[in-house]
Amino acid sequence: MIVEPRIVSYINSLDKGNSEICDIIEQEALADDVPIIRKEMGNLLKVLLALTKPHSILEVGTAVGYSSILMSENMPENCHITTIENYDKRIPVARNNFKRAGKEDKITLIEGDALEVLKELEGSFDFIFMDAAKGQYINYYPHVYRLLSEGGLLISDNVLQEGQIVQSKYGVTRRNRTIHERMREYIYMLTHDENMVTSVVPIGDGITLSVKKER
Repeated sequence: MIVEPRIVSYINSLDKGNSEICDIIEQEALADDVPIIRKEMGNLLKVLLALTKPHSILEVGTAVGYSSILMSENMPENCHITTIENYDKRIPVARNNFKRAGKEDKITLIEGDALEVLKELEGSFDFIFMDAAKGQYINYYPHVYRLLSEGGLLISDNVLQEGQIVQSKYGVTRRNRTIHERMREYIYMLTHDENMVTSVVPIGDGITLSVKKER
């Protein structure tokens, strides 16, 4: 954990909660060990949606649909979400959750490998939330950048990897070494991209907030 646990507990104690269906899906996901966004990340998403008032949202990594539904409940009425998921066991669960939440007309789920889907995806999105395979962020980025509208916001979740990203490579497993190396490259690329304005924020498991400059 990158933030002192007592601080996180205090922050979460102030949480007003979400809709009944979001709370139910959250509890089901936690019981099934399905990773979903943390409470503090969910609250930040709500604030960012209120600030940016997007017309179109792209989510890379649906899981069981919790964050899609949370965003759909806090986005403008005329906004639509496109979300991508590859894990076939979670796809039917997500679709069922969208139905339970009554959000089938607000959320479009695209099945398939995120990299391949992003290559073929057209249009533009003014709010992109990336929460998929962490070692692939750096490969997703060129396509996500193309799809992000000028002035649009890119949010990348879990970039600090429980703080392990700054540890010696000998202190983590071989698999995680590769993920951490790629994530460090991704963060460096974001923060040094002249076409983006980026801040690394130590909330939840670490995020980056990146705004695409207008030409």
